[in-house]
Amino acid sequence: MTGDLALAGSELTLAYDGRTVVHGAGIELCRGQVVALVGPNGSGKSTLLRSLARLHAPQSGRVTLDGGDDAFALKPKDFARQVTLLTQSRPTPGGVRVKDVVAYGRHPYRARFGAGDADGHIHVAKAMRMTGVEAMAERAVDELSGGELQRVWLATCLAQDTGVVLLDEPTTFLDLRYQVEILDIVRELADDHQVAVGVVLHDLDQAAAVADRVVLMHSGVVRAAGTPADVLTAGLLSEVYGLRIEVNVGDDGHLHTRPIGRHTARVTI
Repeated sequence: MTGDLALAGSELTLAYDGRTVVHGAGIELCRGQVVALVGPNGSGKSTLLRSLARLHAPQSGRVTLDGGDDAFALKPKDFARQVTLLTQSRPTPGGVRVKDVVAYGRHPYRARFGAGDADGHIHVAKAMRMTGVEAMAERAVDELSGGELQRVWLATCLAQDTGVVLLDEPTTFLDLRYQVEILDIVRELADDHQVAVGVVLHDLDQAAAVADRVVLMHSGVVRAAGTPADVLTAGLLSEVYGLRIEVNVGDDGHLHTRPIGRHTARVTI
């Protein structure tokens, strides 16, 4: 089901230290949909996502909420009640318990000195349950593995209870089981809660499996946008990544990609 437009960037030009890294990019996130941003390293996908989260102001173009409101004109707390971002890395607070870090996600709803937010504990408990970190609630976050910490930060984002969730490489540091579980959560956010999700992924098969729409970036430009079947084609992917990539649909009905390197085609018995 395709929902209403929740967050969009139009004609976004983004730069670092005067060097343009994203050129006139457009992206739309709708309620009940997952949009995956894919492309080679340095293609601009994370920078584009950060701009949608107001962490990178555009040189030109607009970021809008609900089809019209200028996202950069909103007060920080008002924006944070609508959009949350899981970044690739965050400073790890020393000696702070997991449940207290997850509770950081409730900051947009609290007044000074932590007052208000009577239902905050409900959202914190739900976020911890969804991400499977309940059993480590009393542990200090600086004692966790990289994968455990990644799930805690995701729980913090979910505790924020926003209608738009932006995830920058959320499966990084996770073993296979938790990669699958994180992608399941992404689909549940869209399907069960009508959240608009934008997610940067390196794994093309994961993008094909989880996304309703895919945005393929190359050298700071949106090279293609559409359904996984329309965007993740052998021709486009081979062109963008600079090597031969085969694409097929498996018996499971899912699209699968296979990069062909110098030794990939060896026959195994």
